[in-house]
Amino acid sequence: MQEENLDASVDSLLNVEKQMRLAGDVAGTKKAVIDIVELCYKARAWKTLNDQIVLLSKRRGQLKQAVTAVVQKAMQYIDDTPDIETRIELIKTLNNVSAGKIYVEIERARLIKKLAEIKEEQGLISEAADLMQEIAVETFGAMAKTEKIAFILDQVRLCLDRQDYVRAQILSRKISPRVFDADASKGKKKPKEGDNVVEEAPADIPSLLELKRIYYELMIRYHSHNNDYLEICRSYKAIYGIPSVKEDSAQWIPVLRKICWYLVLSPHDPMQSSLLNSTLEDKNLSELPSFHLLLKQLVTMEVIHWASLWEMYKVEFENEKNLLGGSLGTEAEEDLKLRIIEHNILVVSKYYSRITLKRLADLLCLSLQEAEKHLSDMIVSKALVAKIDRPIGIVSFQTAKGSNDMLNSWSMNLEKLLDLVEKSCHQIHKETMVHKAVLRA
Repeated sequence: MQEENLDASVDSLLNVEKQMRLAGDVAGTKKAVIDIVELCYKARAWKTLNDQIVLLSKRRGQLKQAVTAVVQKAMQYIDDTPDIETRIELIKTLNNVSAGKIYVEIERARLIKKLAEIKEEQGLISEAADLMQEIAVETFGAMAKTEKIAFILDQVRLCLDRQDYVRAQILSRKISPRVFDADASKGKKKPKEGDNVVEEAPADIPSLLELKRIYYELMIRYHSHNNDYLEICRSYKAIYGIPSVKEDSAQWIPVLRKICWYLVLSPHDPMQSSLLNSTLEDKNLSELPSFHLLLKQLVTMEVIHWASLWEMYKVEFENEKNLLGGSLGTEAEEDLKLRIIEHNILVVSKYYSRITLKRLADLLCLSLQEAEKHLSDMIVSKALVAKIDRPIGIVSFQTAKGSNDMLNSWSMNLEKLLDLVEKSCHQIHKETMVHKAVLRA
């Protein structure tokens, strides 16, 4: 009986909707379609609701505003569905209705996100990631900036969860880090006539600074896969710069520890050197005296003894796995030793122009073969300029010359050569004149 009453009510409302639609009455059509959706919801007739949503969207000459109203109203009922199957069915119905319609693209993106969350809860990570990748929110002009960023970050997270690192990198590049530095306090510009009106972000979307932290935490996960220590360090540095982190010592101390460790683990280059010096100037580093000493040792041009350094910092190194961000990686200990060896080779190259391989191995506390291998690796990677004379076992260190220096040295050599040629010509001419004078006499 109740079903018959529902069908009769829906039919009468459909007739009203038809009259309004044919008359071109937008407000009346919207009211009629919303009443139909509400009627089905109150009767808890979920199958009828799905059928009516499809039917209303396919009516001849249906108004865009009516379809938008149906989708938006039905989306409010998703969380009130009795079970997960009904919820998925309703989401899929709304998704099919909104597919290919640019005026409900934001609603479709939100529906896909809800469906992906359900798939993720069921443990179907790959399916959830594939669903999310269908939507390119960066092209949505009416979507709020924070909602766009949150959506792309979810896409990146799901790719990382299924270890699809290539796609995760491609998606992460859709977000420019500069967007997080935009001044949120500045008033929004009033939209000009003809511009898209940007919708407000839903209440569950994090703020821009919270999104910044999420973005850099995902970047840390991505770079940890490649053991790219310098990029991990830069990500922690960005998190360290967030005001909420800087104000709370319980948050910034673990982050600053990670910055120090990853700086030490990073290969020597101008960027690493710049970050090292800027971190040493940070006043907060005085709260961590052991880490201040560690960075100071790297800046000071003195040979570091690996065994004593490891003995001093082994406990701190192993404690990292209990702090924010977890352990430093499976290969971190070996990489730390390698960085200390590289530092020591650079120190030796500063003080010596020529040194025997045996003496170099003694200074590095390594065997001859290991010392030669590490030195060769650094020469190949252009970290320093040197030549090894293997038969006599001597290493010759040279300073790297820039293009200007090289051109200047060539210029000087040419001047010397021309000067010698001129002097030789003068001497020959002089001798010739003397010889002629003797013959005349």
